[in-house]
Amino acid sequence: MENPWKAFVPQAPTRQGKPEWFTGTVYLSELVVTPAPMHLHVLRVMFAPGARTAWHTHPKGQVLHVEAGIGWFQRWGEPVREMKAGDTIYFAPDEKHWHGASAAHAMTHLAIQAAVDGVSTDWLEHVSEEQYRL
Repeated sequence: MENPWKAFVPQAPTRQGKPEWFTGTVYLSELVVTPAPMHLHVLRVMFAPGARTAWHTHPKGQVLHVEAGIGWFQRWGEPVREMKAGDTIYFAPDEKHWHGASAAHAMTHLAIQAAVDGVSTDWLEHVSEEQYRL
């Protein structure tokens, strides 16, 4: 029997993260993209040591689930915090934040967010070395 999910879940190839959105080596695998009304995006994101996102927000918020490694994340105005395999982090809608691998470890997480008018992420400025190292 044909899997009904195959009707709308593309098997997209893994791609490298865009330098406008990431610092360092990052790979993304799109796992799920659902149609309206759900508009759910699920990606597996693999960060090399020191790699990270730029600052960004999500119109409907975001859930990260760390699958492997050790990473760091920061909410705007708060200190950098550690996340590791098994941790799940929630960012509220429009909450400015970044996340990525720690300086010495790779990290892989699932990123789960919904799109509004086709946009699931609003990208902002890059995280400076000073911000990353705090």
